[in-house]
Amino acid sequence: MFTVLGGSGFIGRNLVRRLHALGHVVDVPARADLPLANRNLGHVIYAIGLTADFRTRPFDTIEAHVSLAADVLRHNAFSSFLYLSSTRVYANGQDTRETAHLSASPLNPSDLYNLSKLTGEAICLASGRENVRVARLSNVVGPDEAQADTFLGALCREAKAGHIQLQTALDSGKDYIWIDDAVDLLLRIAEQGRHTVYNVASGGQTSHADWCVAIQSRTGCNVAVNDEAPAVSLAPISNERVKEEFAFAATPVLERISEILGMSGSGPDTDPRPST
Repeated sequence: MFTVLGGSGFIGRNLVRRLHALGHVVDVPARADLPLANRNLGHVIYAIGLTADFRTRPFDTIEAHVSLAADVLRHNAFSSFLYLSSTRVYANGQDTRETAHLSASPLNPSDLYNLSKLTGEAICLASGRENVRVARLSNVVGPDEAQADTFLGALCREAKAGHIQLQTALDSGKDYIWIDDAVDLLLRIAEQGRHTVYNVASGGQTSHADWCVAIQSRTGCNVAVNDEAPAVSLAPISNERVKEEFAFAATPVLERISEILGMSGSGPDTDPRPST
């Protein structure tokens, strides 16, 4: 049995779909029913989170990333507990291995997200419970990305209107991972993981230029870049741990550009998804 908390979001919904396809019993409690208490939840995947609006909803951010997770950990039995964090926690450093020492400043409003995720991770790993793990997700992309409140979603929407206007330089880049790869890794980590912290990432960088070339090839849109647009890139995310333990090989996201643009016959994805 699995319990997916945050099952209505992009990651959670795809986890539930895959678990059902594999024949698992899946409980997806509504947010209004949380926190749970005195139940055996089986394998728990904690996918509750805020991203784009964390600056304007600080108390909700702490509740989602820390308080609810702590309550579920404290008051329930489970076979395993997997907390979904983010590779954003590496933003202030160059070492992106799971063992890296991480930094964030409470004086920087933009670090609230990282601090809350790291606190959620810390309470999980300090809980004293067995089989508690953390998965730090990079930027997860999937079909019909134009429905998503992400950088790539904005590119897709602008392309469909005929013109992309970049606010950051073409050589900016991030790690992107295809949704099916992310879901497969998360389920393997939840049931079989030998470590406590994992990066769920492709291990490569996709630049704005790469995305624009791929999108232009399908849509014929124009691309322009703001004058003096800054280059914004995070350090490449290490995925050596999942490669070694699970023989993971990432799907090249640019090969899925037709699906990303919604040109392959897949239905619309109406839930916004977080960008890390």
